[in-house]
Amino acid sequence: MRERNRSGSPADHSISFRQKEFVIISVASPQQYRHDLDGLRGLAIALVVVFHIWFRRVSGGVDIFLVLSGFFFTGLLLRRNDSTGAVGVLPTLRRTLRRLLPSMLIVLVAVAVATVLISPYTRWNDVADQSLASLFYYQNWQLALSWSDYLAADPSVSPLQHLWSMAVQGQFYLAAVVFIAALAWGCRRIGKPALLRPATLIMAIVLGTMSFGYAAHGAITQQGWNYYDSFARAWELLAGMALAVIAPRLTPSRISRLVLAVLGVAGVLACGWLFNGANVFPGPAALFPVATAAALIISGTGLPTAALPWPNRLLATRPMVELGALAYPLYLWHWPMLIFFLIEFEQRTVNFSQGIVIIGLSLILAWMTHHGIEEPVRAAFRRESGSAPRTYRWIARAGVALASVLVIAAASVWHVIVDSQPTAPAAALDPVLYPGAEALSAGIAAPPATMRPTVFEAPSELPPPTLQGCISDWNTSTVVTCVYGDQESDRTLAVVGSSHAEHWLPALDLLATENHFRIVVHLKMGCPLTVEADPMYRGESNPDCVNWSREVINLLGEERPDWVFTTGTRPVDEGGDETPADYLDVWNELTARGLDVIVIRDTPWLRHNGIRYRAVDCLSKGGDRLGCGMRRTDALNPVNPAIEASATYPNVYPIDLTDAVCEPEICPVVEGNVLIYHDEHHLTATYSRTLAPALGRQLAPILGWW
Repeated sequence: MRERNRSGSPADHSISFRQKEFVIISVASPQQYRHDLDGLRGLAIALVVVFHIWFRRVSGGVDIFLVLSGFFFTGLLLRRNDSTGAVGVLPTLRRTLRRLLPSMLIVLVAVAVATVLISPYTRWNDVADQSLASLFYYQNWQLALSWSDYLAADPSVSPLQHLWSMAVQGQFYLAAVVFIAALAWGCRRIGKPALLRPATLIMAIVLGTMSFGYAAHGAITQQGWNYYDSFARAWELLAGMALAVIAPRLTPSRISRLVLAVLGVAGVLACGWLFNGANVFPGPAALFPVATAAALIISGTGLPTAALPWPNRLLATRPMVELGALAYPLYLWHWPMLIFFLIEFEQRTVNFSQGIVIIGLSLILAWMTHHGIEEPVRAAFRRESGSAPRTYRWIARAGVALASVLVIAAASVWHVIVDSQPTAPAAALDPVLYPGAEALSAGIAAPPATMRPTVFEAPSELPPPTLQGCISDWNTSTVVTCVYGDQESDRTLAVVGSSHAEHWLPALDLLATENHFRIVVHLKMGCPLTVEADPMYRGESNPDCVNWSREVINLLGEERPDWVFTTGTRPVDEGGDETPADYLDVWNELTARGLDVIVIRDTPWLRHNGIRYRAVDCLSKGGDRLGCGMRRTDALNPVNPAIEASATYPNVYPIDLTDAVCEPEICPVVEGNVLIYHDEHHLTATYSRTLAPALGRQLAPILGWW
């Protein structure tokens, strides 16, 4: 089917209503079909793929897609209302799902199969959750709750993580069609249907301004959440909505068009190099990719392809248009291909030749999906003369329904299997059968017994603050305070910092109850105390940490606990551990407030070739307690780095429980029949409790409380 402009003459190329980027529907301007915007999609998706695979960054291509989505979808709704007198909520939603779901379902089924074949069964539950989240378009909220770093591709990352943007768009489509349908109905009710476009523009500007302000605030206070937040992303889509109303009425001069086109293409190419998007988008920095998309939309408005500025004509060439036609399936395929490659070959990154292979395979799968799934399904649903018989439409419907049922059923069945397993180990285990850390620190022999917690119990093996909401999460800088131990005691130990200070709390709580002192906790996920301007977590900026740390340091100065307990080292991905200079800056701050500090050496983080891995994953694949562990020399330096670092601080006391976690040569994942780690680097609550005697022996001479 050849696209036609308003006058009814054929468009310049034979391009059907096939896939249009992330979005479903490509829409011509009222006068002319925009092949250059197809090419813009092709360029943007190429940059998304390249930056994901080789540079571990985001390119701004997703932000450009969001603008185009708002532009195309709104234009479609407005023109449909003009031609039929109604937006057609249900027909539009049906058509949208017909265009989006077939390719999505194929990828979800493929990912499920690959997960079963390649990933340990302890990972299947996460993929099942994310498959459902992707299918029902709430994947962005699923990721926001865990603050998944979008650009950090490694074997531990979900192969479906990239589908957050599809969820944002799906939510927008639903909201936009209802919103514009309501506006159209209201305009008809007052007898002024021509007001629909002005009303749409006004509401897009008002709501977009509110969303932009919300995103700007979130970029400062909760960027981890902000990146995935539909309300923070809305302004980018609403910018496209506003352009759908404004752009067709603009008549820029020839020079203005050329300037806009050159700047737009240059901006698209430069965005990924100028901005580390995962740390700043969709805050004010996202104005850059949004502006580049707007510039290219405006530069070609109302012109036939032959009259476009030369940058637009380059985008309208056949290779770019064809790449744009593959943009949606290419986006769907490239990320899982990358992640499964890293899993299979146990790599953290890919080299140039490996990246070429991944891109080539992704392009082949995208081409097959487009021509073998998308186009046949769409043809089966067309109702124009010469379209496929009704039987084909029923076959297409049945295929989509069957794939949906398979995804839902597989995810649900695995949940039933997992939920049937015990997930909460007993509060107290027999110390004879389960000596845990005492097998190392006190030489207590452990008789043969089933490991506890099991691989299914491990995820629930969390310390009390996490279970009770007494730790600030990724998305807030608010200080949360709770009290443990002997709450009536006048002797106070303040446990502060990240989850690596928190996971000692089960041991400390036993000691506090037994020896009558209280524990006050000030904790935040991923945030050891810091005074750095731009603290990092897993190599990425953690802006929420700064204000939280400053408030905690000042709060400690006011509360004046007898002792402060926090971590004194951290691991280095290349091997060993260190006491960062920032820790010394924090010690200076605490010293200036007259506080005594106990700094404990951090436990080993499970890593292989710099890649973190979970103990339960390794064990579920048949590994044993030693084989799944690390060599002690790889995990830690021979001497606790905090000893030398604290030598000039008379109020800072380093302690080290490595010998209660590691054997002389190996740091295992199970000791004394107790699983040590519930993930890559956090102690299980059960193992932490078995550390109480060893921890007490080191704390006693320092605290002098027993």
